[in-house]
Amino acid sequence: MSERSTKLLLEDISVAIQTIFQFTEGYSFENFESDLKTRQAVERNFEIIGEAVARLPQEFKDLNPNIEWRVIKDFRNFIIHDYFGVNHQILWDTIQLRLPELNLDIKKVIDSNHF
Repeated sequence: MSERSTKLLLEDISVAIQTIFQFTEGYSFENFESDLKTRQAVERNFEIIGEAVARLPQEFKDLNPNIEWRVIKDFRNFIIHDYFGVNHQILWDTIQLRLPELNLDIKKVIDSNHF
């Protein structure tokens, strides 16, 4: 397993978020639910986000308590381990309601250069 810097891990998170937004742009929940390829691609990018979060140094996470690091990692674990029972509505709601805020928070951290 290669070591990635905190900056690269944050960029991985940012790219995965942008990819999810691109894959779901213009979609309704019904479009998303009926599109297996998009759902699986979105799940993969949530896995990337969670894995990158898991690899961030704890000291860094402690300095940025406004971001729900544990929730993000737990969401990744849910997708990985309960893959057969992933609720599409939960995925969709996360994209619509939680991901925009995470996107802004990650951008702020990257722009601050405090890592």
